[in-house]
Amino acid sequence: MRQPLLASMRTAIRPALLELRRLYLVKVWGMEIGKGTQISFTAKLDKTNPRGVKIGDHSIVTFGAALLTHDALHNRHGVVKIGNNCFIGARSIILPGVEIGDNSIVAAGSVVVKSVPPNSLVTGNPARVLKAEIETGPYGEYWSAEAVTE
Repeated sequence: MRQPLLASMRTAIRPALLELRRLYLVKVWGMEIGKGTQISFTAKLDKTNPRGVKIGDHSIVTFGAALLTHDALHNRHGVVKIGNNCFIGARSIILPGVEIGDNSIVAAGSVVVKSVPPNSLVTGNPARVLKAEIETGPYGEYWSAEAVTE
């Protein structure tokens, strides 16, 4: 009897904590993070230039991902813009000045050094477009899975 109660509490608490974190990043740090966007507790968002972080609605930044908005070597700040319905994979790195188009997926461990067109699946170091014109739903859920096996 206690197990279902504990499980239901976990499913209620986590979304609330993720929303609190989103609100904290928006209100305290001045980042632009859209409604319904989820950012993992271990994701790293650059606070050197926090106003340079712009994330659209219903996107997800998974664990260990890093969004960098400054280049210390050249003493420059840039903007990282992630569109709506995007998925940023685990331990991927998004460099300053990069724009990720709507409905795009960045695979785990990718290093994104240049902008990604909308509806694209990118992977690698440096990240390259693996598949274009993909269909995704909220949080970058991949809807055209059969297209990858071509």
